[in-house]
Amino acid sequence: MFTLDGRHIVDRDTFYCAIGEAVNGPGGYFGWNLDALDDCLRGGWGATTPFTLHWDFPAEARARLAERVPVGDRELVVFDLLLEIFEERCVSVILR
Repeated sequence: MFTLDGRHIVDRDTFYCAIGEAVNGPGGYFGWNLDALDDCLRGGWGATTPFTLHWDFPAEARARLAERVPVGDRELVVFDLLLEIFEERCVSVILR
């Protein structure tokens, strides 16, 4: 189980920093873009799926990760895309 603090997420860069530190400790790496995050979720970067991620203060992160991005033939808000990526890679996300 890992805990991600949504209060410190103000954009994509701070999300990647926060998830890196949640999984691998201070200064830890766990991806710097969506493709790298997906690669890290495949294993070898400090966590192997399946695992549980407790996401504290998700409302703050959702409000700040509101950019819409194309995903295939649709558009998703970055926050929702992250949740989808986690689900696809067998990460159980508990929004608290």
